[in-house]
Amino acid sequence: MAVGATATKLHLLSSAGGRRPSLLQLAAVAVLCSVSYLLGIWHHGGFSAPPGANGGVASSVSIATTASVSCVSPTPTVSAAASSKPSPPLDFAAHHTAEGLEVGSSGEARREYEACPSKYSEYTPCEDVERSLRFPRDRLVYRERHCPSEGERLRCLVPAPKGYHNPFPWPASRDVAWFANVPHKELTVEKAVQNWIHVDGDKFRFPGGGTMFPHGASAYIDDIGKIIPLHDGSIRTALDTGCGVASWGAYLLSRNILAMSFAPRDSHEAQVQFALERGVPAMIGVLSSNRLTYPARAFDMAHCSRCLIPWQLYDGLYLAEVDRILRPGGYWILSGPPINWKKHWKGWQRTKEDLNAEQEAIEAVAKSLCWKKITVKEAGDIAVWQKPTNHIHCKTSRKVIKSPPFCSNKNPDAAWYDKMEACITPLPEVSDIKEIAGGQLKKWPQRLTAVPPRIASGSIEGVTDEIFLEDTELWKKRVGHYRSVISQFGQKGRYRNLLDMNARFGGFAAALVDDPVWVMNMVPTVGNITTLGVIYERGLIGSYQDWCEGMSTYPRTYDLIHADSVFTLYKDRCEMENILLEMDRILRPEGTVIIRDDVDMLVKIKSITDGMRWNSQIVDHEDGPLVREKLLLVVKTYWTLGEEKQ
Repeated sequence: MAVGATATKLHLLSSAGGRRPSLLQLAAVAVLCSVSYLLGIWHHGGFSAPPGANGGVASSVSIATTASVSCVSPTPTVSAAASSKPSPPLDFAAHHTAEGLEVGSSGEARREYEACPSKYSEYTPCEDVERSLRFPRDRLVYRERHCPSEGERLRCLVPAPKGYHNPFPWPASRDVAWFANVPHKELTVEKAVQNWIHVDGDKFRFPGGGTMFPHGASAYIDDIGKIIPLHDGSIRTALDTGCGVASWGAYLLSRNILAMSFAPRDSHEAQVQFALERGVPAMIGVLSSNRLTYPARAFDMAHCSRCLIPWQLYDGLYLAEVDRILRPGGYWILSGPPINWKKHWKGWQRTKEDLNAEQEAIEAVAKSLCWKKITVKEAGDIAVWQKPTNHIHCKTSRKVIKSPPFCSNKNPDAAWYDKMEACITPLPEVSDIKEIAGGQLKKWPQRLTAVPPRIASGSIEGVTDEIFLEDTELWKKRVGHYRSVISQFGQKGRYRNLLDMNARFGGFAAALVDDPVWVMNMVPTVGNITTLGVIYERGLIGSYQDWCEGMSTYPRTYDLIHADSVFTLYKDRCEMENILLEMDRILRPEGTVIIRDDVDMLVKIKSITDGMRWNSQIVDHEDGPLVREKLLLVVKTYWTLGEEKQ
C-alpha cells in the first residue's frame, strides 16, 4: 500500500542518519500509520453503519479485523465470515406475500445442500407417517414421537410448496390463509357443516366455528366466562387438547389468554398446520403413553371440545396427566359427548345408556382426583371442574378412597419420554388449608415481571430473585439491540410466530410482550436446571426439547428463530449440521434467524449455512466489538418446489 511504503521509507531514512527523529517526523509517521490502518479496515469490509432503508444491519460482517502494532504496514486478519468485498446489507423484508421478485441464494459454500424430493414438503421427522406404522396402534402409541435413526436422517432442505406466500399479517391471519401454503381440502369437506374452514378461491377462510360452538368461538368463550373468571387476569395460560384449527386459542388471544393447542399428526389433515398458518400457538402432540412435554402446574385451564380422548379409560390415566399440568385451583373444561347427553344423544348417534355410563365414569375419575365440579345455571353444554388449591383434604381422603394413590415419582416436572402414571401428582406442602400450594401467582400482566414462586421459594438451584430481575433487564437491552441491527424487527406484521431455542427464564419473550407476536419458549433437556416451570409462572408458554431431535411441528412454522448459545450447549452431543437443517425445516422462506454464540462457533456455523441458501452476516455484541460473543444474523432465501436450482 503506498501510504504504508511512505511510512516505512521515512523510518529507514531516520535510522540511517543516526539522528533522533524530530517531533514533527514522529507526528507525521503516526498520522500516516493511522491513515493506513483506516484504509485497511475500509478495504476489508467497511465501517459500521446505521440501518438503511433496505433493511441493512448496523455492523459490518467483518468483525475480526486486527492490525499489527508496527508502522510498517497494517495487516488485517479477516475471519472466514468476511469477504474481500464489502458485504451487501441483509434484506429482512418479506417479498412473497403475493407474486413478487425472487430472492437469490447466498454465495459460495463449502457444501451445497440439495432440495429434498417433493414428497417431503410437509415432513415431520419425529411424527413421520410411514415410520409410525412400525409402532403399536394401541392407545395411539404410533402417533407419539418416534424420531429417525442417524442413518434415516434427511440431509437436504425441505422445500416449500409451489406458489408459497408469506402468511397474512396478524390479526388478519386469524381469519384467512393462503391455500398454496397448506394445499389440503380434506378438512373443508369433512368439517363443512361445523364451520371450521372454507375454501375461497386461492385462500382458506376460518369463520371461527367449531364442533361444539355453532355460534362461533367468541360466543363459546363468553359462555365459559359465565362459569369461570376469564377477564380479571387470574387465567393466562391454557391448554387445548385435540385443537382442530385452534379457533378456541385464536379467540382467547384478544382476552390476553395464551393457549397451547395440540393435536396428533393426521387425525384430521393438517389441523395443527392450519393453526400455525393462522398465527396461533400449536404443536403436534397426543395423549397416549408419554407425559405431555410440559412441567407440572403449568396451565391455568385445560380444554377439550369433542376432542375424542377417552378420559374415562385406563384408570383415568389421561385425566391424571391433565391434573399434573394444571395449576392449583386450575380448571378443566369439557364440552361435547357426554356432556348434556339428554339433549344431544340422537345427534351423536349413540345410545342413552352408553353416554350415561361415560358421563358417570368421568365424574368418578374427576372426584377421585379431588376435583370439584362447578355447577351454575348458565353451564348448558359445558362442564367445568376445578383442581384443589392444595392437597390437605385430598391426602385425608386417601384413607377412604384408595385409588388413585399419590405418585411416588420425585420429579413431577420431568416430561421428556417419561411415562404417564395413573396417580395424583402431589402438590407442594402447605401449612394452612387456605394456602395455595407452590405460591400465589400475580394476575396478568404483573406476573410477567414479578419474581416467579419457583424462584422466590428457592426451588431452582442457584437462581435468586436478583438473578431473575437482572436477566429481565438484560433481555430488554438485548432486544433493543436486535431492533437496531434488524431494521424490521419492530415492524408490526413482519413477524408473528417466534421460536426461542434456549429460553432459560423466558426473558426474550417477555421483552417482546407489547409486540403483536407470540414466542414458543423451548427449554433444552440437556440443561443443568429446568426452568420451563418458571416460564409458565410468568404467563408464557413453551415446551421441553432435545435439539439433537426434530421438533414436533410442521415445516415453515416460524417467522423468526432465536438461538442463544444453543450450539455451544450441543457441541459435544450431536452434529451441528443436524440442528441447522432442522432450523431450516421449521423456518419460513424469508424468515430470520438470530444466532448468539462465541465468534469461533459462529464462523463454523456460517461455513455450513452458506450452503443452505441462507444470507448471513456476523455482527457485534451489544456491548461492543471486544466481546467474544457475537450475533450471526440470517435471512432464509425464497425458493419453492420447481425452483430447487435457483
